[in-house]
Amino acid sequence: MSFWKALFGGKDKEPSKPSVDAQEEHEGFIIKATLMRVGNEYQIAGTIEQEVEGEVKTYSFIRADKFTDKDDAASATLGKARQIIQEQGRTLFS
Repeated sequence: MSFWKALFGGKDKEPSKPSVDAQEEHEGFIIKATLMRVGNEYQIAGTIEQEVEGEVKTYSFIRADKFTDKDDAASATLGKARQIIQEQGRTLFS
């Protein structure tokens, strides 16, 4: 039966959530590294979150930088997010 479900679209339509490879708090923002796997490399990708007037706002970003080591990619992603916060600060969600 599961073969027929898979064949004719019986699978769950719920999208999978990206895994969080690293996370930290920086100047009131929550940074999450959600790396993208590209072949044998990891590409910088993440989110920056902050509660604004009782609502959690999220800014997603992807950069072209790629790393063979997952920990290096996660570290670079957190660094890139800190840079975005320093450059845009409170206007990030405006």
